[in-house]
Amino acid sequence: MTDARPAHDARIWLYAFGYFACYWPYSALTKLASQGQIPGMTRALSGFELLPVTTIASLVGMLVFLSWRGLFRYATHRIVLGRSIPVPTRWTFLSGVATAVIIATTTLAYTFDGVSIVLMMLFMRGGVLVLAPFVDAWSGRRVRVASWIALGLSLASLAVTLGGGARYEMTMLAAADVAAYLASYFVRLRFMSHLAKSDDPHDTYRYFVEEQMVATPVVVLLLVVGAVIGKGAALEELRAGFVSIGDTGALFPAIAIGLLSQGTGVFGALILLDGRENAFCVPVNRASSVLAGVLASATLAWLGLGRPTPVSEMVGAAMVLAAIAVLAWPTLTARRRGGVTAAARPAP
Repeated sequence: MTDARPAHDARIWLYAFGYFACYWPYSALTKLASQGQIPGMTRALSGFELLPVTTIASLVGMLVFLSWRGLFRYATHRIVLGRSIPVPTRWTFLSGVATAVIIATTTLAYTFDGVSIVLMMLFMRGGVLVLAPFVDAWSGRRVRVASWIALGLSLASLAVTLGGGARYEMTMLAAADVAAYLASYFVRLRFMSHLAKSDDPHDTYRYFVEEQMVATPVVVLLLVVGAVIGKGAALEELRAGFVSIGDTGALFPAIAIGLLSQGTGVFGALILLDGRENAFCVPVNRASSVLAGVLASATLAWLGLGRPTPVSEMVGAAMVLAAIAVLAWPTLTARRRGGVTAAARPAP
């Protein structure tokens, strides 16, 4: 299988910046809300209390974005009651369900007591980095040397950070959260590799739109069902997130978290849908979020709301920067030689 995008197509780096710009405040606000440290909040909120409003805000953000950009035209359409409506295929529906799990587990990851943003991020991001070349091999996609080097640097970043005094407190719930996240990413990358990394931009955008149409609505539906059941501590917290979050002073921060989460979902998906191998796209995606997480931790520490960033985490972040430089080098050199980018796709 050949690459659908040449090495010197630079659009992916704009998406990476957008992902970073959304992820930095998203992770910081989520951590602050879980600790009750946002001005105006009356108490800390659990991850389950945050999920209802954040996912509803993400749903609204998704619908507004797709409508504003006119992207629903790329989706598969069916005639229902005499009207043509956009619908997902079976495979984009399954990918959307996997993405729904990723959305929920990502928000929960930054709310566990005693576990730093960077530690959870590196477990989750490092795991996806390991998955990437295996998905490429399974899909018959060539992995370039620069991608292998960047993958190695990213994994080394994980090892340095975890081996340098990072906090290892992991509850069973946190471990289950990471496991569900990684399993869902494996499913998503497989479907993307098979269906969406194509020479035809319509295939790519059809997959993007249909996955977005499914992911957040599925999360909202599951949360509503859980809140209706309402038995057990977690589901009681979930119900409270629907009915009483306004009493905690966290309504507007939760809306902001949800909109930023949707921003990371849009830019993150566009990075992964780039036609190059997963061992290239995944490090770009993961590196953007790891750097954002390190900056979020440093921001909280600077504000006196979190622990100082350990030297090991800073070294790990520097290695991630090196990985980004390795990945960007073919783009920069090709453009200096006057290479022409691939045929322009309609930008979302």
